[in-house]
Amino acid sequence: MQEDIFDFWKFLAGIGIFLWGMHQLEVAIKEMGGKSFRNLLQKFTDSALKGVFIGTLITAILQSSSLVTLMVLAFLGAGVLNLKNAIGVIMGANLGTTVTAWIVATLGFKLSVADFAMPFLGLGSLLYLFTSSRPTLRNIGAFSVGFGLLFLGLDFMKTSIEAVADQIDLSQFHSYGLWIYLIIGIVVTALIQSSSAMVVIILSTMNAGVIDLLEGAVLVIGSNIGTTITVGIGALNGSADKKRLALAHFLFNVITGVLVFIFIRPLVDFTMMVFSIKDPLMELVLLNTIINLIGILLFFPLIPKAEKWLKRRFISDEPIGVSVYIKNVSVQVPEAAISALEKDIQLAFEKTIAFMYNVWNHSLSENENISIWRRILLQPKDLMEQYKELKVLEDELTNYHIDLQEQNLSLEEAQRLTSLMLSLRTLVYAAKDLKDVMHNIQDLENEDDPLAVDFYNDLRDYSFGFIAKLNDYIKLETFKEEEEPAWIGENAKQYKKWIGTLYERIKISPSEFPVSTLTNVIKQVVSCLDNLGSSIIHWKFRKKDVIDI
Repeated sequence: MQEDIFDFWKFLAGIGIFLWGMHQLEVAIKEMGGKSFRNLLQKFTDSALKGVFIGTLITAILQSSSLVTLMVLAFLGAGVLNLKNAIGVIMGANLGTTVTAWIVATLGFKLSVADFAMPFLGLGSLLYLFTSSRPTLRNIGAFSVGFGLLFLGLDFMKTSIEAVADQIDLSQFHSYGLWIYLIIGIVVTALIQSSSAMVVIILSTMNAGVIDLLEGAVLVIGSNIGTTITVGIGALNGSADKKRLALAHFLFNVITGVLVFIFIRPLVDFTMMVFSIKDPLMELVLLNTIINLIGILLFFPLIPKAEKWLKRRFISDEPIGVSVYIKNVSVQVPEAAISALEKDIQLAFEKTIAFMYNVWNHSLSENENISIWRRILLQPKDLMEQYKELKVLEDELTNYHIDLQEQNLSLEEAQRLTSLMLSLRTLVYAAKDLKDVMHNIQDLENEDDPLAVDFYNDLRDYSFGFIAKLNDYIKLETFKEEEEPAWIGENAKQYKKWIGTLYERIKISPSEFPVSTLTNVIKQVVSCLDNLGSSIIHWKFRKKDVIDI
């Protein structure tokens, strides 16, 4: 009788189909409830302990630690999460990935896997193809197809290994010791870029009788270490925070893996004695869960110290540029991206106000109650350099906005994004209005002519008063269109009043200062304040609909 030959291509196809099924599940769940999960992550991670629980929950549902990691990095960059709580979420994500193994061990080896997959593939494909106008049904179809592919890939792997199980002799590996299985687990997981797929391969191999429980447990430890390579590769060209989080993930998995590997034999004996599980597959997935729990228990008390240590790492990799928040946030998480954009527009507002104060040569001593941040911004510096810095910030935010527009935004997010960009544009217009006449304003400041002195003081005081009102308006908690203050639109009346006063005084006593220059300064100052007011209206309306960071 001819011996069965290992069908490598069927096994490889099984891995590919399984990974594709995981990808389909991830995309479908992201479309159906991605925003809800991101909101959950943003709202309930105000401590490291909550981060662990939320990371476990979201990863268990999404079945994608990479997607959760992406969200964590986005919120970390946007300032929604601090590094300490982000580390907690990553720990929880490690635990959440074990749910896949529980599902596979519970269903995948107890049923006819191919038969189980067929209804999901058939019905899911029909839903996906014929409900393009119904996004919810289409996503349910994609989810069903992903679920079916996951189990079909499992069947391919299982049957290809079972066919040659009796012919595989692992005695040559036994002579090297358990560490060889640790290396195999690390290398294979790094190659296929999925610890979930590696665990399924291990379960299939155990089910076929090729390896025993102890060897399977060591392979699982290796897969937990190997999965950190995926995050590490993704962080190579990333921001400093991304590298810090990848390093935390690496150290957590490697140290936990090495410690558990040292005590793996007594741990296997202990769990078998305590839980009395007869099925080695169930025992393996239990060990997988326990290994991650041990890591969390070991490292959780050390998170605050780890945060301080990590903050001192990768200082040279801090992103360059004028912006502060967007450079650390991926546009693939729109809520966090829009929140980061809003915070950087607030920075643009601060820079515009600082530029205006410096144009008018306003003394810091007259505003002793201003914030430290604004006090730093108001330090005397070259005015054109200040303006150029604002323009660079505008360019960075505009490019980020273009990338963000390519994402799948909700109507609410698209509207909010439009408002923010209108705010930025009018802020820069305000700065440009004043930049165009700042040399004339400096001439007014140095002028001895009474008319020029009076108008300089009036224009300056009116500008500062307008800015003070804007600052008070910004502090309001809620913003509605009917609450738009009337004084924002009164600049036109003030313009007419100034022009009228100017011509009346000229008739009485001609001025040595050029009247045309003075009228142009008045016009530009009013335009500056109009644009500044408009930018605040665009920026702050619908604030209640945006993530509060």
